[in-house]
Amino acid sequence: MAPRVLVSDKLSDTAVKIFRDRGIDVTFDPTLGKDKERLLAVIGDYDGLAIRSATKVSDKVLAAAPRLKVIGRAGIGVDNVDIPAASRRGVIVMNTPFGNSITTAEHAIALMMAVARQIPEANASTHAGKWEKNRFMGVELTGKTLGVIGAGNIGSIVCDRALGLKMKVIAYDPFLGEERARKIGVTKVDLDELLARADFITLHVPLTDKTRNILSAGALAHTKPGVRIVNCARGGLVDEAALAEAIRSGHVAGAAFDVFSEEPATENPLFGLPNVVCTPHLGAATTEAQENVALQVAEQMSDYLMTGAVQNALNMPSVTAEEAAVMAPWLKLAGHLGAFVGQMTDEPIKAINVLYDGAVAQMNLDALNCAVIAGVMKASNPDVNMVSAPLLAQERGVKVSTTTQGKSGVFDAYIKLSVVTEGRERSIAGTVFSDGKPRFIQIKGITIDAEVGAHMLYTTNEDVPGIIGTLGRTMGENGVNIANFTLGRSGPGADAIALLYLDAQPPETVLEALRATGMFRQVRPLAFEMG
Repeated sequence: MAPRVLVSDKLSDTAVKIFRDRGIDVTFDPTLGKDKERLLAVIGDYDGLAIRSATKVSDKVLAAAPRLKVIGRAGIGVDNVDIPAASRRGVIVMNTPFGNSITTAEHAIALMMAVARQIPEANASTHAGKWEKNRFMGVELTGKTLGVIGAGNIGSIVCDRALGLKMKVIAYDPFLGEERARKIGVTKVDLDELLARADFITLHVPLTDKTRNILSAGALAHTKPGVRIVNCARGGLVDEAALAEAIRSGHVAGAAFDVFSEEPATENPLFGLPNVVCTPHLGAATTEAQENVALQVAEQMSDYLMTGAVQNALNMPSVTAEEAAVMAPWLKLAGHLGAFVGQMTDEPIKAINVLYDGAVAQMNLDALNCAVIAGVMKASNPDVNMVSAPLLAQERGVKVSTTTQGKSGVFDAYIKLSVVTEGRERSIAGTVFSDGKPRFIQIKGITIDAEVGAHMLYTTNEDVPGIIGTLGRTMGENGVNIANFTLGRSGPGADAIALLYLDAQPPETVLEALRATGMFRQVRPLAFEMG
């Protein structure tokens, strides 16, 4: 059955066609975004939800959508999506951070020019029949210092445009490396230096606990007298009341804002002040940007639903279509390793340690880790997946560590998983053979070569005669067919293990019969998802 996608906001016809061309059953109803009750009534029938800003995806909406796998936001901001709730329910949340980058950067430059030359007020005055040529004295941008807070995708475009205007550009960004700073032609500085030197300040960071009110009353007090401030990023980055006071005092010469702490902004401390330019969140409002983000979200959601590729996800590591094809058997193996240990572990888990050896160490380890954690957690939480598992592990205080190493043995690559509890540590290793099938190659330090099946039986015992006969006879007497049978031991007469691949799950009577022989230390049925 084809995946189903609901488009509940306005998206272009071309974007809707992309879904259909990719084999997806799409419903386009842009009225649903503002009709909560109708959305709740139908959302349960869909695997994907494509939105802009009108649709509010709350926990209530997510609870009504058991099939939902992915939410795609045509745009950058996802304030209208409850991301923690989506993560807990295993729903990927994607945005489109690049489709409107140029548009937003250009709007920031436009606002900077407008506030530098007081264009909106001069325009209103001239339309009113006044000729106040001497009233509107502006400043040039050439030679001025622009302080850019946040030199990511949009911020770096602003830097490029400002350099083209012959401005001096300094940037504050904790994630900006010296090499990257040189490449984009800016000087990297700390925030205090930026505040002290900049003639213009423009913000291009997301709103987080660390960036909220990054331009506070205290920070504004340390700015250069006569500074002009531009915000086309997110409302809440600037203390608007403090900025209004700094403008009234003359310390700040002007401001240009496209975003506000509360939107729609029908009133704000900045409204009505001299040389303050305000626009109603128009950063992405160009024909080109709206089309770009619509097409991008359709492509991303289609890729995920049809191939498993994850792009621009906010709660899941990205996996390209090329990576998805190469990594598919390794992701499956990672999940199987986790599922094995998860089903073997009854006590609370304290740590999950993963070793990647050889070629697999060069793959997307974040995604592989998610698959491992999901496998481990699924034994006690059947609904967990790669999205929700890391959050669940974090909430339970489980520490996850990753180690990589070059090829160290006969296999070109393998993954070894160790899970630590209060009383013990369990380990298992596996690899992927050339046929693309995952194999278990080591359990409890004992070498083994076991194919993975949907229904398996794991036993441990002392290496003594009669084990194989007992297992085979008990299965045969109870009508349980053995598809594959693998043995391993640490040495003659020492610890031994058996792993049986069965055609069906063995009934409890079979397990009890094996335990009653007194020959086995452990008898564990195991189940693995083979899809």
